[in-house]
Amino acid sequence: MSNEVQVVQQQIIADFEMFEDWMDRYQYLIDLGRRLPEFPEELQTEEHRISGCQAQVWFVAKVNDGRLDFRAISDAAIVSGLIALLLRLYSGRRPQDILDTPPDFVSALQFDSHLSPTRSNGLAAMLKAIRQFAAEAVQAA
Repeated sequence: MSNEVQVVQQQIIADFEMFEDWMDRYQYLIDLGRRLPEFPEELQTEEHRISGCQAQVWFVAKVNDGRLDFRAISDAAIVSGLIALLLRLYSGRRPQDILDTPPDFVSALQFDSHLSPTRSNGLAAMLKAIRQFAAEAVQAA
């Protein structure tokens, strides 16, 4: 497991633990989502859409100097916040580090029990896509 990715994961957990109730955590997620970088409209196509999400989610991966860079956007505020967390954790990492680092923050922060079933499914679909991009990059190397 990549120490670098694990450190970021622990930072994410610590950031959320500062908030005592879930309304504040949801607001924090929404704020994170608002700060996502611009996502070009020409990439908002069916080819880049993540299936399994109720909200519209577009996700693009590019290999850059042996690392995977991700860009993504959603039309839903909380889902955009989840995207921001995933990009913080996995974008710019080596594909094998991504595969070696399970998303422990999901259970540590009890997202599985505090997100609606459709958002949980969407998060799982995004995680699956990230791992698939990483696996394909490892195979191509």
